[in-house]
Amino acid sequence: MAASGWSRIALASAFAGAATRYWIGVFPQVGRELRHWRDRALQIPDPALRRLALVTQRSERGNLEGAAAFAVLAPRAHRTRVVRAVVAFQATYDYIDTLAEQPSSDPVANGHQLHLALLTALEPETDHPDYYRHHSDGRDDGYIRNLIDTCRRALVALPSYASVADGALRAARRMIAYQSLNHGAPGQTHHALARWASSVTPAGTGLRWWETAAASASSLTVFALIAAAGQPLLGATETLALESAYFPWIGALHVLLDSLIDRAADIQSGQHSLVDHYTSIEEAATRMSTIAARAVRATEMVSESLQHAMVLAAMTSFYLSAPCASAPDAEPIARRVLEAMGSLAAPTMVVLRARRAAHGLRAKQRG
Repeated sequence: MAASGWSRIALASAFAGAATRYWIGVFPQVGRELRHWRDRALQIPDPALRRLALVTQRSERGNLEGAAAFAVLAPRAHRTRVVRAVVAFQATYDYIDTLAEQPSSDPVANGHQLHLALLTALEPETDHPDYYRHHSDGRDDGYIRNLIDTCRRALVALPSYASVADGALRAARRMIAYQSLNHGAPGQTHHALARWASSVTPAGTGLRWWETAAASASSLTVFALIAAAGQPLLGATETLALESAYFPWIGALHVLLDSLIDRAADIQSGQHSLVDHYTSIEEAATRMSTIAARAVRATEMVSESLQHAMVLAAMTSFYLSAPCASAPDAEPIARRVLEAMGSLAAPTMVVLRARRAAHGLRAKQRG
């Protein structure tokens, strides 16, 4: 059943249900979690690390809210634990990614060591390594460890976490490999990243290496599995179906859209831009619309398929409702991706555009 095959009634009902669960049952808790982690970041003694933690939380708030959206897929009884786990995991990912972008004598080793935090967060019985081993300063007063331990405590309380743990760890290992290679020395990074990504491209997908790299960088597989862990009885078949849906298709679309929206900032800061590997805007539009269509079809392979499709639509709309998605080099790509999503993304685009407009108005009034 393609997106266009869902009736308008089914789409409207799914959107209304997901929106209600998010804004009433999830979003208030997200606010509480974010206030807690802001207070915790203020306790970091090293001023440089404290500033990076606070700036990252503020600039990546959308990532944290998006991670929490997966809690709408979990049973109500375990929704709070899912929110706590995914917010802590994403906050960890954002923070260590910021740290890995800072100058280092060995950026590959530093990136790899920092991103070991993602594995530790998903393995409740594992000891903490020295995440700052290759970093200039590690005086964070246990900030990273607190994030990780919060995630782990929430995970072990979910009834089916043991069923999804292996899949979540596979996803985390791909994230670590990507981030380690992506933060390497200029001139070497892309060759090593290309070789690795080519080696893990699923057979028969026809993905380019940077598209597989995008799928590997995405945290959405982890979030989908954590949400599924809230189900009291979760079988291996459903777990595998979720992995296959999110890696590569949904994850690839996620990070390619992120790269598209951040392209100007990445160019200015000298960061690697995945979408710049396309030879033209037309090629990027064709490839990303194809991936979007495959991502929609991938949601059909899992139970609660329409709910996963609504999460996919919300993620897509989060990026494509951004003002920079209307820039001349992004608009043709955004338009083609939305066409591939069909009617699925229509309601989420309306809501997220309105929310961005409201935020912009409040910012002007404060100014």
